[in-house]
Parts: sequence; C-alpha cells; structure tokens
Amino acid sequence: MGRLDQTNLAVDVSKQDYRQELERVSDRLLQLRLFLGAQTGERQLGPPLCVLFEGWDASGKGGAIKRLVGPLDPRHVRVVQFGPPTPDELRHHWLSRFWPVLPGWGGMAVLDRSWYGRVLVERLEGLATEEEWQRAYHEIVDFERTLVAEGMILVKFWMHVSVDEQLRRFEARRHDPLKSWKLTPEDWRNREKRAEYEVAVEDMFRETDWQGSVWHIVPGESKRYARLFVIGTVLERIEQGVRTLGVEPPDPVRGMAAADE
Repeated sequence: MGRLDQTNLAVDVSKQDYRQELERVSDRLLQLRLFLGAQTGERQLGPPLCVLFEGWDASGKGGAIKRLVGPLDPRHVRVVQFGPPTPDELRHHWLSRFWPVLPGWGGMAVLDRSWYGRVLVERLEGLATEEEWQRAYHEIVDFERTLVAEGMILVKFWMHVSVDEQLRRFEARRHDPLKSWKLTPEDWRNREKRAEYEVAVEDMFRETDWQGSVWHIVPGESKRYARLFVIGTVLERIEQGVRTLGVEPPDPVRGMAAADE
C-alpha cells in the first residue's frame, strides 16, 4: 500500500494559528466529553471512547496525548502506557491484559502503545512466533469488531516522522537533562531496524484497517500540526459516533475552558 511513503510530512501551521485552533478544539473536546459523560445535555451516558497511539520512537505520542487530555478533568479520562507483558500476563491470552483498562459507557481511555505490539515489536524481536503474530491480525480485528459492535468509538493513530527528524529528536533528547530519560538503548536498536519495522507497519495497516476502525496516519514532522490533527480527528469521530446512535451532538460553545482559569 505504501501509505507511509504517501504521507505528506511537509505540512505545518503557524504559532498564532496553532494557539487559536488549539483553544477552539480543546473547548470543543471538553464540551463533548462532558456530553458523553452525562454531565450536560440530557445527561445520558454516551458511547465509550478509546484513543490508541502507535508510532515511531520520538514521533510525538507523548506531546499529542498531553494536549489531547489537557483540557479534560482527570477524573473523566484514563491514560495507560503499555510495555512488554509481565511474567504473570504471559500466563494468559495475550489480549487479556488490555480488557481492564478499556472504558465503559461514558468513559474515555487513551492508550500509549496497545495490542498492536503483537504485530510490531513482538514480531520483530522474536517475542511471538510467526504463527502467533500472523494469527494476531485476525484476533485483533475480531477483538475490535466486538468493541465497536458494543458501541465503542475506537480511534487509532500512527505517529509518523522521517528518519532524519527522528535522529534530530534523539540527539536533542540526548543533550537535554530533563528529557534524556526518554532515550533508551532500545530506541537506538529499533532505529537500526527501521526498514524492517516499516514492512511490519504496512502489513499492520493492510490487515487491521477496517471500516469500523480505520488507521489515521499523523504527519508528525510539525508537532503543532500533529497535535491539531489528533484532536480534530477525535472530535470528528466522536460526532460521527453519537450520530450513529441517533443522537445529535451539542452545538459548539466557546470559551468554556478559559472561564475556570
């Protein structure tokens, strides 16, 4: 499919336009979260919202998540990071560790990494056999179909940056005492396998991009553009999701976040 190669990484937005648009979409996201959480409107719980992030190391996942959840009351959203499974988790079906963090009706969860590790890092690092990661494509789609059939709004992002931009960010982290902790030997090893990972990512897109939960490739070279892209996409998916249930989302209201400051 070549979808990574087809992504325009040159897109950008000015600082002034970014600030104005970030305020607008943040207000709208807060409004819709309160609506889904039965805090406003008819006070009926809306569909669960799950936003998952995958992407290259240093591609901007953390910054995008920070801006996404920033305007929200922390009691109304859960952010979860997933790493390698623990020895106890390995005793169970590999998808079982994700169930406890999934949101219920009216809830929202943001996943920093997810079940897609099975067909990415576990595939490339030999942590899953070929039979296991090949089978995982169908298991993932069946899993997601179950969630969406029950009403979940599932939004999937791949944060994409070029090889050169990734190296620039690695070097910046290396020399920043407050960010050096983000850079690990594993990040450098993964970078050396970038070509292999690109093949795995394209396979993932082809096998797990389906009508109920498509992949959104985020052009991440400009952090400002990427953050607006993420929040704007989440807003669109929320509005589509509630309309699917025959409910009209509330008209936009501006300035709510600023009122509490």
